[in-house]
Amino acid sequence: MADSAFAPQSRWMTGDWNGKRTELLEQGIDIKLGYIGETATLLGGGYSKGKHPTRYTDQFSIGADIDLQKFLGWEDAAFSIAVANRNGDTLDDDINDPRASAVGSVQEIHGRGSVTRLSELWLSKGWFDDGINLKLGRMASSDDFASEDCLFQNVAFCGAQPGNYVSSIHNGPISSWGARLRYRLAPDWYLQAGAYAINPENLENDKGFRLDPGGTEGGHFPVELLWRPTLDGLPGEYRLGYYTTTAAVTDVYQDAFGQSAALSGNAYRNRDRRHGAWIVGKQQLTEVNGDRSRGLTLTASATFHDRQTTPVDSYQKLSLVYAGLFDARPRDELGFGIARMHLSSRFLRNAKKANELSGLDDEATGFVPEQHSQYQAELHYRIHATGWLSVMPNLQYVKDPAGLREIDDAWVLGLQVQSQF
Repeated sequence: MADSAFAPQSRWMTGDWNGKRTELLEQGIDIKLGYIGETATLLGGGYSKGKHPTRYTDQFSIGADIDLQKFLGWEDAAFSIAVANRNGDTLDDDINDPRASAVGSVQEIHGRGSVTRLSELWLSKGWFDDGINLKLGRMASSDDFASEDCLFQNVAFCGAQPGNYVSSIHNGPISSWGARLRYRLAPDWYLQAGAYAINPENLENDKGFRLDPGGTEGGHFPVELLWRPTLDGLPGEYRLGYYTTTAAVTDVYQDAFGQSAALSGNAYRNRDRRHGAWIVGKQQLTEVNGDRSRGLTLTASATFHDRQTTPVDSYQKLSLVYAGLFDARPRDELGFGIARMHLSSRFLRNAKKANELSGLDDEATGFVPEQHSQYQAELHYRIHATGWLSVMPNLQYVKDPAGLREIDDAWVLGLQVQSQF
């Protein structure tokens, strides 16, 4: 019997459409209709002294993943199309000093404007039993490089981290024209490289469906070694990567003559490239009575960026997620993570030089905030209420918001709701 709408055991809120959805899956067509909503309340601390605002942001998505081998008989081929719509406000505006550069977000779904845009339009094809795979189209590099699960509400523990701190690298739902080539070195070893257009116009709200590559300013070129082993019968995933970009970017400290731009008054120096690296490791450590869908998984990652051009020059994260802690709730998840975002010493030096020159103190309008490191933590429990609905209350702690030691540490109460229609 096909699941009806709102059936608790169904994968979808709208049910199986009288069996049509299962029929489509058997033909290789997976229609995706999703929603994520995130609420955050400031319990204490932050820049909004004594205030306790609540902010809400959400994302609707619609799309389809098509297995072209099932659908058309085209071996090792796939196609994907997706559209995303984001709305709402972020609590980060209440936590951070508005004069400071943003470092993270307590609502990972917020960002890149309230807009509807094309987030995926790509085709992939494999050869030699998928030993070589080429992917072409509109996509985000975060889908394939430095990729991590998104099981938390705080962006420091969610998705590919280079795109969170490097202005010319865009995580989904921002897409750009690109290509990814993957080669299987051994059964569980892969080497992949990519090339993606850097086009600031893709960020504009009125160009969410623009396919014209006009406005491209350079390229983003990642390369990654990927290992997916099974250790003691439990799955793992390990990534080591490097990237370079060729779009022009402004130095955070020097002018064209190699001096402090804040002191000289000259324009900041333009550089024609930037670079960085990452390492990601995820390993399931335990299982429950032979059930690998339950147990403890550890994830650790670090990224390193060009301190000459990137305010956040390094990031480190450690997280633990236990699936099925209770026998009565085998799908629920308990998660905890801690992270550190370090601001470039050159970026800090620039702020200090500017303040030395102006003689202003922290309360003055023209004062430049002196940013150091920000630390974040999140504890959450995800309740899988039905097959299509999960609710995740969470508690977050932000130490030195935006790396400012003068701002009180912030405590945030969050709630994330996810549903598949």
